[in-house]
Amino acid sequence: MPHYPPEPFRIKVVEPIKLVSPAERQAAIAEAGYNVFALKAKDIFIDLLTDSGTGAMSQNQWAALMQGDESYAGARSYFRLKEAVEDIFGFKHFVPTHQGRAAENILSAVLVKPGCSVPSNMHFDTTDANIRARGGRPVNLVIEEAFDPANPHPFKGNMDMVKLKAYIEETGPANIPLGMITVTNNAGGGQPVSMENIKAVAALYHSYNIPFYIDAARYAENAYFIKLREPGFADKAPIEIAREMFSYADGFCMSAKKDAIVNIGGLLAMNDDEIFKHVSNELILREGFVSYGGLAGRDLDAMAVGLYEGLDEDYLAYRLGQTAYLAGLLREQGIGLIEPPGGHAIYLDAGALLPHIPHAEFPGQSLAVEMYLEGAIRACEIGSVMFAHPDQDTGEMIYPRLELVRLAIPRRTYTQSHLDYLAESIGKIAKRAGDLRGYKFTYAPELLRHFTARFEPL
Repeated sequence: MPHYPPEPFRIKVVEPIKLVSPAERQAAIAEAGYNVFALKAKDIFIDLLTDSGTGAMSQNQWAALMQGDESYAGARSYFRLKEAVEDIFGFKHFVPTHQGRAAENILSAVLVKPGCSVPSNMHFDTTDANIRARGGRPVNLVIEEAFDPANPHPFKGNMDMVKLKAYIEETGPANIPLGMITVTNNAGGGQPVSMENIKAVAALYHSYNIPFYIDAARYAENAYFIKLREPGFADKAPIEIAREMFSYADGFCMSAKKDAIVNIGGLLAMNDDEIFKHVSNELILREGFVSYGGLAGRDLDAMAVGLYEGLDEDYLAYRLGQTAYLAGLLREQGIGLIEPPGGHAIYLDAGALLPHIPHAEFPGQSLAVEMYLEGAIRACEIGSVMFAHPDQDTGEMIYPRLELVRLAIPRRTYTQSHLDYLAESIGKIAKRAGDLRGYKFTYAPELLRHFTARFEPL
């Protein structure tokens, strides 16, 4: 029997949830156009759509909200956040934003030009879309082990250094305004990146004078994976490991709604003075003044506390242990998933569970819809709905190599019995997997189509 770690907290406030009937679920998903993003939250029993902004804040974060200084410029809240950002990340400049995609948008507006390329291990959806929206080409160069769900490689988020060097040489450094890496690698199973790889990636980018930015939404989980799995780091605290990770980079962007455990907020940081000037102008135009970036002062205070709480070792051990527990329950039923399990989510191998549904008929979407129908569980497709796109040169449709469904676990929110119910529901679906059918679009926008697309079953 898998081990469930005891929570390093007590529950002080509860939020009621309700399991609606199968008939109500059938009506709700049909009304939503078979897109789980369009479901009403009141009709969800266990919501694993995302771990972004859905966690439970601590008593210290709620107390910090009361200290919020809502001054338009130079608020005390900003300087409390500034102290935390400088202590953990160590960059010369930073700006707050209302969330991670705003930071990506501003960074892309400043650096990405039509025809350029931005390599990474794997860009996630909003990063990919922001680069494309500026006419750029997002390029994924993760190691091959990332595409083998059963491979136990401890750092499947690593960049393939041979591929990266070849791509830079082929494309030309002048056509690469920045290089990135995502920690942990969300699009590829929440897999971590090793310190050795981060250091090597930084050195390679810098040898070609390419600025190196980290997509750092789950920086704390990545730091803890390094502590657990990489030689030489076992005796280091997660905050020490985080500081070293960022010391190799020229900047970072992040959604604070993940490892800073807040409901809203993001960060963008850099060392370059000239880039900071352009970023500040973009921020003022699109988000707000540089000392609040589209956030209330109380949100800045909650983030300042959450940045440290996300690095707490007891919390991180519980966080990764909870995910490992769910993985164990699914393994016992023979359900395929990305191994080893990541920190923030379990990624079901929908392509393996539903081999009779081709990429073009969206096996991940089929599984996500069936999870809602079975148990009022909302999860997120990470496959051809999210990432299939026409080639920018030929127009040929390019499908992702993996068809996944992500079960993103909100922080400090669900208990062992919720995960037991979840695993039981998925097991029931697996027994009738051959009966599931694919879906087709009835509407889909050009970018980020998974958010607002509508479907009908085939």
